Amino acid sequence: MNYLYKFILILFIFFISVNSSNSEEKTAFINIDYVIQNSNIGKKMLTDINKLDKKNIDNLKKKNKILKELELSINNKKNVITEEAFNEEVFSFKQKVQKFTEEKNKVINEFNSFKKEKLENILIKITPLINDYMEENSVSILLDSKNIFMGNKDSNITEDILKIINNELK
Repeated sequence: MNYLYKFILILFIFFISVNSSNSEEKTAFINIDYVIQNSNIGKKMLTDINKLDKKNIDNLKKKNKILKELELSINNKKNVITEEAFNEEVFSFKQKVQKFTEEKNKVINEFNSFKKEKLENILIKITPLINDYMEENSVSILLDSKNIFMGNKDSNITEDILKIINNELK
């Protein structure tokens, strides 16, 4: 009786696994980073982000250079001026460094917000196009290719989506 029970259980598990593996749902994957980097609107967004980043870096480098020169100047005056005057200059320098650090953090936060906003705007624009493609081609599940180890080349819709985005969004 025990063998019969095991045999029925194995058959039951076999039929359940066969039914779930023959599903009719079509899945596909897309490399969304590639689409953003190579689409016309994505390239424009990346250009804007890189310009702002370069501008911010240049401004911060200039201010950092001024602070280093001020620090060198203070160190050169150390033995020439009184200890009280030296301490005042050191205190003033520390305040300027703290102000620079706060400004740098503010610039970084603003840049990250700008980058996030630009990316969200692009995703808002391309999501309806991707949804339309999925409906037209009966794709029920779309995965990001970063999370896929291996897949059929026919399931990769990255180039199709890229063409649609470049044609629709100019």
